[in-house]
Amino acid sequence: MTKLPVLLSIPHGGTKKPPELDGHLCILEKDLFDDSDPFVIEMYDLGEKVEGVIKTNIARAFVDLNRSLQDLPPQNPDGMIKSATCYEKPIYKPGGEPDDSLRSVLVEMYYKPYHKSIQKSIHELNLQLCLDCHSMASVAPNVSPDGNKKKRPMFCLSNQDGKTSSSQMIELLASCMSESYEIDRRNISLNDPFHGGHITKTYGNNPIPWIQVEMNRDLYLAKEWFNEETLSIDSSRLRDLNKMFENSLNLFFSRI
Repeated sequence: MTKLPVLLSIPHGGTKKPPELDGHLCILEKDLFDDSDPFVIEMYDLGEKVEGVIKTNIARAFVDLNRSLQDLPPQNPDGMIKSATCYEKPIYKPGGEPDDSLRSVLVEMYYKPYHKSIQKSIHELNLQLCLDCHSMASVAPNVSPDGNKKKRPMFCLSNQDGKTSSSQMIELLASCMSESYEIDRRNISLNDPFHGGHITKTYGNNPIPWIQVEMNRDLYLAKEWFNEETLSIDSSRLRDLNKMFENSLNLFFSRI
C-alpha cells in the first residue's frame, strides 16, 4: 500500500495526567475534558495509511505542546505550562503550581521528545504536507482570539496567513474537506479565528508546507452521539469522521 505523503501531528490528543504532578492537582475530570481536544486521535490518526503520525495522550492542561517554551504564566495563564484552563478553571491546588524544577522535568519528559519527533520526521520521511490536527469548541472561550462567545465554523484551516503553505494548497484542502465531510465550503474558514499555532508557525515551510486543522466539536459532541454525564461517545461516529478525514487527504493528493 502506498502511503499518503503527509505527517499528522496530534499534540492535544488525550487527558492523561503526568505522574510527576501527583499531589499537585485539583482539576475536575469535566474541566480537564473541556480543556482538551477530546477524541482527536480517533478522528485523525490514519496509522500506516500515511507517512507518519505523532501524537500524545498527555493533556494540554499540563503540558501544551503547541506553545513555545517561553510562553508561561503569569504572562499567559494558558501557556505551555498553565495556571488555569481555557475556561479559567483551576488546575493546581493552592501553592501546588509547578516550580522551575518541576517545569524542567515536564519539558524534558513530554515537550522536547514530541518536538524532536517532528524534527526527525521532517528530515527522514517522504513528505509533501504536514498537518497539525485539533478540535475547537463550538463557541469560543473568553481566552481565545475570537472570545466573547462567538459561534465558530465547522472547520478552520490556517497557514499563518500564507506563510506556512501556499494559498492554493490551503484552498485545495478546504475544497476536499468540504466534499468529503459534506459541509458547505462557506462553513470552512481560512485563518479565522486561528492563524496557526506554535507548531505550524515553527515548522511550516521549513521546509515542508504545514497547515493547522481545527474541527468544530459540534460534529461529534452533539447529543446525537455524546453523553455529557458520562463523557462517553458513539464510537461509530468517530470511525465515520476518521474515514471522512482519510477521504479528504486522498482527494487532496489526487488533485495536487
